[in-house]
Amino acid sequence: MTDRAMVRRASIGGATAARGRSDMTPSLVPLDALDPAQWQALTERALEPNGYYLADWMLAVNATAPGRMGASALAAWDDASPYRLIGLMPVVSLWRAFKIPLPAVASAHPYGTLCTPLLDRERAGQAAEALLHAARRAGARALILRETALEGETMRALNQVARRNGLQPRVLQSHRRAALEATADADALLREALGGKKLKDLRRQRHRMEAHGAVSFTAARTAPEVASAIEIFLELEASGWKGQRGTALIQTAGDAAFIRRATVALAAQDQCEAVILRAGETPVAAGIVLRHDTRAFFFKLGIDERFAKFSPGVQLTLELTRHLCADPRITSADSTASPDHPMINPIWRGRLAIGDVLIPLRPNDPIVAAIHAALVARQTLRRLARHGVGLMRGRT
Repeated sequence: MTDRAMVRRASIGGATAARGRSDMTPSLVPLDALDPAQWQALTERALEPNGYYLADWMLAVNATAPGRMGASALAAWDDASPYRLIGLMPVVSLWRAFKIPLPAVASAHPYGTLCTPLLDRERAGQAAEALLHAARRAGARALILRETALEGETMRALNQVARRNGLQPRVLQSHRRAALEATADADALLREALGGKKLKDLRRQRHRMEAHGAVSFTAARTAPEVASAIEIFLELEASGWKGQRGTALIQTAGDAAFIRRATVALAAQDQCEAVILRAGETPVAAGIVLRHDTRAFFFKLGIDERFAKFSPGVQLTLELTRHLCADPRITSADSTASPDHPMINPIWRGRLAIGDVLIPLRPNDPIVAAIHAALVARQTLRRLARHGVGLMRGRT
């Protein structure tokens, strides 16, 4: 089931119906057909934060990021007055997500590693029910949530609705990644995480870096400040191993356009900041941090490899930890990093459970069994391939 076929099958009154009454609303619409004001309002009422499904971020990804453009949306609407959007899940077909030609939809990847849907906290159960119904109306037999928070309120609401309808969600894969409890005292947290000896070594490295100029940390928050800081980040990211591999954002025009548009637009909403560590006038590390509700999301980090012996990425993360813990509006931070990330795992000792979940849309559906088998087989093949690559590298 291709994305175009899904949208064509699900549409009732065209994309503009996404702004109208629920009986005229398509179950699946192009993502950019949604009313941005309704989307923004939903994020302010979201049951669980997800910085990567903020409207300004996801619409920028959808507009220019190669391989991530042209997503659709499952949307849930409340008929009560005032009529409003109460649930949203950007999606693509299973074929587009995994090259599996079976009737299912999967979370659209937002460039960050979190795809938790947005549910209105005041109508979470109703929104979850409506999203499953919309996927069913679109012709899907299963809903695949990729990289979603497994222990959060959103997954709890979806699980409750599914089981009430005789459906059994299945976790396809899961892992835990680094997170920060930002209500703690930063220095106490860092001492507990790293120990006195490691912190002393890091202070020594910082003092040595000061030979190149006074070390300073800044957080750009306004749109003009972020626009300028993003160019520093892009240059640093491209100067390192990502640039050598050709995966730095600035090396692909569409990726560079997305990150410039998204960060500046979100900064105007006080939902993005760019953090920079300098030695004198020289930027040695920079990162992008999104903010949604009381949670921060550490998107990416770039460093100047010439300063590698001073651990600039670690030094920036230490300062970011202090910065976030000092902000009363932030209670937690998601590293959005890989589960075995060697830099941030020792520093941020909290853990978030993240995984992929299959939700059947009909009880005892044999097609869902085929979808599940295909996804498991794909995971097995990928795991074997990674193991084979590891063995080959070990022999060279």
